[in-house]
Amino acid sequence: MSLSINELRILLVEPSDVQRKVIGQHLMQAQLTETRGASTIAEAKTLIREWQPDIVTSAMYFEDGTAHQLIDFIHASNLEDTVHFMLVSSEHRPDQLEQFKQAGIVAILPKPFSSQQLQRAIRATVDLIEPESVELNLFDVEDLRVLLVDDSMTSLHALRRVFENMGVEHIVESNNGVTAIEILNQQSFDLIVTDFNMPEMSGSEFAQHVRQDPSHAHTPILMVTAQANELQVTNIKQSGVDALTDKPFEPATLKKLLINLLDQ
Repeated sequence: MSLSINELRILLVEPSDVQRKVIGQHLMQAQLTETRGASTIAEAKTLIREWQPDIVTSAMYFEDGTAHQLIDFIHASNLEDTVHFMLVSSEHRPDQLEQFKQAGIVAILPKPFSSQQLQRAIRATVDLIEPESVELNLFDVEDLRVLLVDDSMTSLHALRRVFENMGVEHIVESNNGVTAIEILNQQSFDLIVTDFNMPEMSGSEFAQHVRQDPSHAHTPILMVTAQANELQVTNIKQSGVDALTDKPFEPATLKKLLINLLDQ
């Protein structure tokens, strides 16, 4: 049964009454009518526990804490697969947004956000709630062997979930490039997905090592990064990465990249 947009339950967490009203109007215009509001972290936690919304749309700063605490609460309550988090913030400093991008959230929307940005974020959530498997011409998706490399356990969990939703059954995880190389010495893969910022060995260094190994020189590499400036992007491309996408990532984007990388 297809999920209707107006069936989604949205918890809007915003300390400003005015901002909460404005954002609420945007949600109504997008046909998101099943909404509740909270002005504090404590109130939001209660509603998350008792109402279990599909999406938590939250500002960053509150008198009694920050949005980080809401994400931690969702994970501690083992609700990360059913309660999806969306940050709405005017914060632009990369160091402040890095932790959110690594937490496997659905989207980061600016203040103010456009209707198109909201629709993309909602679509990403629906793709997680009602996933569709991907069809490939050259591979049976259930036979694909995928290696995921990321030092963030929440990012690994989010990536695994998206790939499993697409029908991929054979997934191996590694939390750093050094361990990933040891895994590659033992087995081969059809696709490698790696983070950029990692301790011990960066994603670019890992990709370069893979490209220098004749056994894996032609294995497609997809890099998912939370933060990369123009120079870093250039270095990433020169390291042998086949495709690059941002965190937070959209399931539809990963599906399209998977098709582009493996059906050519």
